[in-house]
Amino acid sequence: MALDYRWLQDTVRDRFDSDDAMEAFLPRPLTPDQLKQLGDDRYLSAISLRVFRAGMKHSVVDAKWPAFEEAFWGFDPETMVLLTPEQIDGYMNNERIIRHRTKMQTIPRNAQFILDIRQEQGTSFGEFIADWPSHDIIGLWRLLARRGARLGGRSAAGFLRLVGKDTFLLTSDVVARLVAAGIVDQAPTSQRDKQRVQDAFNELQQASGRPLCQLSAMLSLTINPRF
Repeated sequence: MALDYRWLQDTVRDRFDSDDAMEAFLPRPLTPDQLKQLGDDRYLSAISLRVFRAGMKHSVVDAKWPAFEEAFWGFDPETMVLLTPEQIDGYMNNERIIRHRTKMQTIPRNAQFILDIRQEQGTSFGEFIADWPSHDIIGLWRLLARRGARLGGRSAAGFLRLVGKDTFLLTSDVVARLVAAGIVDQAPTSQRDKQRVQDAFNELQQASGRPLCQLSAMLSLTINPRF
């Protein structure tokens, strides 16, 4: 069963007082040029922020993130890849940051991931992210989960949303709408089901011209109006 964009547009529009109010509410991704302009230190910072947010109250992690930026020298990948176990042990005494050893150990691993992509592609990590096509965003999720550290589950999409790369999110509300539409039977975990979801989003995007992040938000609003 396909999702009908006209129904989606009309249903969501009814939640708002005006077209302008609806458009102001919907998220907007960065352009490819803007993504390319972000330094690779910003991508490593965002990956690390997403890792530390997992299983924790986001506002608590966000409040401490300036201290992380200072403690980890701005997350420069070429510096972070050299972090030793002894240095990570030292961070366990820093009361200004969240002292989670396992999550801290992902920082040099993800720095290496970024440097590997740079070497393989001959471009910055930002260019690699920017050039990945939205019609196969689940392919980018898969690559991040396979090669990055602790970027499985919802973390890959969460990281991409943090940096402004266009992606949909499989929140409980989005999944509920996809199940109601017959796209999947439950939260998609298999690659087959994720491809069905990607195909559904691709059809909505072709019908609307909207980015994936807006379509994701609109699907969510059909379940939870948030007003």
